[in-house]
Amino acid sequence: MDNRQIAQVFADIGDLLEIKGENAFRIRAYRTAADTIAAWPDAVARMDDRALRALPGVGKDLAAKIRELVETGTCLYHQELLQEFPPTILDLLRLQGVGPRTVALLYSTMNIRTVDELAEAARAGRLRDLKGMGARKEALILKAVAERHKDTGRHLLPDTVSVSAELVAYLRERAPSVDFIPVGSLRRGCETCGDIDVLAVGGEAALMDVFIAYPKVERALGHGDTKSSVRLRGGYQADLRLVPHESRGAAMQYFTGSKSHNIVLRDRAIQRGLKLNEYGLYRVGDETRVAGETEEGIYDALGLAWIEPELRENRGEIEAAAARSLPRLVSTADIRGDLHMHTTVTDGRDDLESMAAGAHRLGHRYVAVTDHSKALAMANGLDERRALEHAARVRALNGRFEGLTLLAGIECDILPDGRLDLADDCLAQLDLVIASVHSHFSQDEPAMTDRILRALESPWVDVLGHPTGRLLLKREPYRLNVDAVTGAAARHGVALELNCQVDRLDLNDAHARLARERGVPLVVSTDAHSVTALGNLRWGVSMARRAWTTPDDVLNTRSLEDLRRLLRRNRT
Repeated sequence: MDNRQIAQVFADIGDLLEIKGENAFRIRAYRTAADTIAAWPDAVARMDDRALRALPGVGKDLAAKIRELVETGTCLYHQELLQEFPPTILDLLRLQGVGPRTVALLYSTMNIRTVDELAEAARAGRLRDLKGMGARKEALILKAVAERHKDTGRHLLPDTVSVSAELVAYLRERAPSVDFIPVGSLRRGCETCGDIDVLAVGGEAALMDVFIAYPKVERALGHGDTKSSVRLRGGYQADLRLVPHESRGAAMQYFTGSKSHNIVLRDRAIQRGLKLNEYGLYRVGDETRVAGETEEGIYDALGLAWIEPELRENRGEIEAAAARSLPRLVSTADIRGDLHMHTTVTDGRDDLESMAAGAHRLGHRYVAVTDHSKALAMANGLDERRALEHAARVRALNGRFEGLTLLAGIECDILPDGRLDLADDCLAQLDLVIASVHSHFSQDEPAMTDRILRALESPWVDVLGHPTGRLLLKREPYRLNVDAVTGAAARHGVALELNCQVDRLDLNDAHARLARERGVPLVVSTDAHSVTALGNLRWGVSMARRAWTTPDDVLNTRSLEDLRRLLRRNRT
């Protein structure tokens, strides 16, 4: 079993324990272990007991359950909990606004076990008489069900990359002379992906048997000489296509997409008396082959500069390629520091020194330590006194790690009325302040917008953190006038965050592009709660690239001196 599968079992146990109303400490223990395992860079399945017990949040009992999962493929405790409830009951917890207590109530009073049963009861108005429900709650549940159906078959980009990489590694080991190329939405860096599409350049028909025999295949959906499709564990569909060497570039272009980008590109070919498909670019009439071995050759023959895969969404990239005005997109190599992270002082899993050491190993020149403020009580948030004491400890580490400067910051809650959670005289003494919404997500659009606009007026707010509050495949963004917020950010000189947490990636690409075009500075930060999560920078950079972002648009591509000068608090 891989880390993701083991982590899911532990997360399920935590959810089932909460539905049962078990001890909060036990629930938290399983969830902490799940988070640790999911983010751990090495395969925990290969660790011995001693190494497992050294993992943060994993003691003797949990280490034994990991070994049980690895050796038997199942966990008896997990199975016993599942026997107490229908397994479909976990699907209810994936709905926005439906927590364990609600699930327990629905199951005990109405025997609701599935999402479809819940939707039927809500549509019939049978939920509103339950304690704590009401007509408004029914409407929110139906909205959550609709959103779930919309996302069916989608997976987070990092999860898809991981599953795809494991599949490709298996294929390469058995066919080392073949060039395997993941394409589709994964190559374009989309925040969620559907199918996994892999090209096998130079592969033979026998490779299809190897593909079908992949150990994580649940069932074969199609088995042909040039294309096969399978269903993988975890609900992924994977397609493998054989491509001849001479069609490598044409196939990469065609199967990378997007569909709308390809339509415009094919129309451009027709206007030039050409025909473009997955096999190549041909002259109409005599079928002379014009290009196809490389993507660059395809675009060049159509009078275009090569277009980065992240830009291929028919949002002006073809016109820019024709005018040779495409931007030089930001890359992870451009990022000099991370401006959002947490430690064990609040809800992080690694202490201050460990986080600093992790950032130093990554080659960062500066980092901002931004633990939570007091309103986030469940995270042990800091009041004014503790915030300044923590800031002193952060600054005291400067000089310990050669070439790394630590900035003392805070992630300060934006309260429901738009006030900040800490007093101005405290915020003024810090190096950087991120203002974020962590509560009252159900406010209507005018109230949420006014709330954030009021926070942006504070002269001590430097960055608006995860600006729309979304959790991919779990929670929709809160209702917000992004146009008004980006306008205010531009006026006040407040940067907007591209948050790299794998289920946030917030701002999305469209909103980040709007902000960039308005001259709003961006920061790409991990919001890391562990040393391992410091490595998630690539996912926020992927969103930035889809937003046409250049290094000059991002504050934390600058030197420390320039960063300080450009922060809102230091502008004159």
